[in-house]
Amino acid sequence: MKAFVAGATGETGRRIVKQLVDRGIPVRALVRNPDAARSILPIEVELVQGDVLQGSQLIAAMGDSTVVFCATGAKPSFDPTQPYKVDYEGTKNLVDAAKAKGIEHFVFVSSLCTSKLFHPLNLFWLILVWKKQAEEYLQKSGLTYTIIRPGGLKNEENENAVVMSSADTLSEGSIPRTKVAQVCIESIFQPAARNKIVEIVANPEAAPKPFSELFAQVA
Repeated sequence: MKAFVAGATGETGRRIVKQLVDRGIPVRALVRNPDAARSILPIEVELVQGDVLQGSQLIAAMGDSTVVFCATGAKPSFDPTQPYKVDYEGTKNLVDAAKAKGIEHFVFVSSLCTSKLFHPLNLFWLILVWKKQAEEYLQKSGLTYTIIRPGGLKNEENENAVVMSSADTLSEGSIPRTKVAQVCIESIFQPAARNKIVEIVANPEAAPKPFSELFAQVA
């Protein structure tokens, strides 16, 4: 197994990369600035310069990777096209490249509430709308996938248990990015995670469950 991570220097992406390295899984990280990335990511990571908006680069960039993690996301800006370009076109380019490469599993970090048009996050240039479009493109691609919709992302870790639910059943809650990364990585090892959308938050009142049980309970 070898993992290709897009969005590797982002707050969630870097945690995915670190946990992959900690588990002994080789990583190719797609980065726009290798010098900046080298100061962020573990030394074991193979850096590949590129951009998800440059679809023609991605097939070569994936190299001999067998699984793909997409943790990209538009950053707040005054450019109204950013969510469309990054969250939809960029993900679409990754999916197309993954199909061409015969990638075994594509893990996409999306967001809670992507089906809610009138959610406040859509005031940021319809970001949830474009994430939803990207989800649907991946679902129709023929690739084996897991779509992970986390609640509000927290940089600080906590001991709260992960709660996992089916698509469009959770509408609030938060979760540490470290736990999002853990769910992403576990999804490639759990047969019950294949071709599912899972929504995740962390709840102090929930009882901890093994990931095999969490994924299996999601329809």
